[in-house]
Amino acid sequence: MQTVKMVITGPFSSGKTAFIQSVSEIDVVSTERKITTPAERIKETTTVAMDFGRITVDDDLVLYLFGTPGQKRFDFMWEILSEGMLGFIVMVDSSRPETFREAIGILQTFKAYAPTPYVVAANKQDLKDAWAVDDLRIALKMDRKIKMLPCVATDKESVKNVLLALLYSILEEMKEK
Repeated sequence: MQTVKMVITGPFSSGKTAFIQSVSEIDVVSTERKITTPAERIKETTTVAMDFGRITVDDDLVLYLFGTPGQKRFDFMWEILSEGMLGFIVMVDSSRPETFREAIGILQTFKAYAPTPYVVAANKQDLKDAWAVDDLRIALKMDRKIKMLPCVATDKESVKNVLLALLYSILEEMKEK
């Protein structure tokens, strides 16, 4: 049996926990805590250590999904969670341009941790003020070779498409080695 560790990262409230909850076949192990800082009242809770979910693709392949905290004050967990990852997903909240620069910084950080395949998920595409994927690519200054996919983290099929894109990139890299 082959196991693949994938890390789901991105800024605060970009949809990492919802992404994992949408597809995990087990109850997600989550370290959500109530938010105490008024400026962060976009939502009621935040991940302080990690989220963990699992998907059995078939008899030979299991995906382990690790979600990182999005707040900078918990970024010490990023390097720990990146150990042993075979790929990662950067979640971007397409409706909050004020988080785009932070998403780029997180992407650069994870690229420095490990030279593994990654994809960018343009999340919250179901919202009326969401940026289109092509516009988001320009705003993030992303090369066309980088896979950037539309996503709605609460929609299982959407999440599966993002995971499959990353999985294919990982398998392709494994064949090359």
